[in-house]
Amino acid sequence: MLPHSYMFWRRAAAVAALTCAALAPPAFAQTAPPAASGEIAALKKQIEQKFPGARVGAIARTTYFGLYEVQFDDQLVYTDAKATYIFVGNIYETATKKNLTEAKLRQLNRVPLETLPYQLAFKRVKGNGERKLIVFSDADCPFCARLEQELKKVDNVTIYTFLFPIDQLHPDAARKSKIIWCSADKVKAWDEFFASGKLPDNKGECENPVAATQTLGAGLKISATPTLIFADGSVVPGAIPATQIETEFSQADAEVRKAGTAK
Repeated sequence: MLPHSYMFWRRAAAVAALTCAALAPPAFAQTAPPAASGEIAALKKQIEQKFPGARVGAIARTTYFGLYEVQFDDQLVYTDAKATYIFVGNIYETATKKNLTEAKLRQLNRVPLETLPYQLAFKRVKGNGERKLIVFSDADCPFCARLEQELKKVDNVTIYTFLFPIDQLHPDAARKSKIIWCSADKVKAWDEFFASGKLPDNKGECENPVAATQTLGAGLKISATPTLIFADGSVVPGAIPATQIETEFSQADAEVRKAGTAK
């Protein structure tokens, strides 16, 4: 028997999304057959009627199975033209082993870097600093610690770290984040904390951006740490290895150049 609870459906979608690896975006969206505006509007109305209160975003016809992809809250789902059935999961292209669902979500959820409030982050410059990386990180997150080890292998980058404690998972992370921020040398304090667990000698009572960063992250639909944002605005969650970080840099640079040429 299928569950009818909207919240159950969303939890199932979230679990599916968290099990996906971030992969390169394919060009499949550009070759999908266009759908008439009336057709899209009718499908959107059907979904909104069947899932009251849901935020329905972009809808497009795909090249596979006659399905439509629908941006449903912060997920991407698939349905038929009348929303008779909803498929929650990931579609892979067998020839390339690419996760098409994850790739399209990255396209839809890109963050315009020029809108980020960088005064809420602390900055680390490695080498010539020519590349740009934004990281939302939780001081008590073990995967954030793993990412820090991987970032040691990456050079020629400017890293903006937003302190993003997830209170329900790590109730002491906000206190630690404030203490690190209140240090005279934030970069040194951050590195020392992940190396030895040592915190600076202060009470974390200075003016700090922790609450504002939590609000910012919620607005960007960031719900896990670490979360990385690259130069093209693509969002990649998880403690990815240095080799994948380099791949993401290359892909982001290519997207930025492509956008510049288009302009």
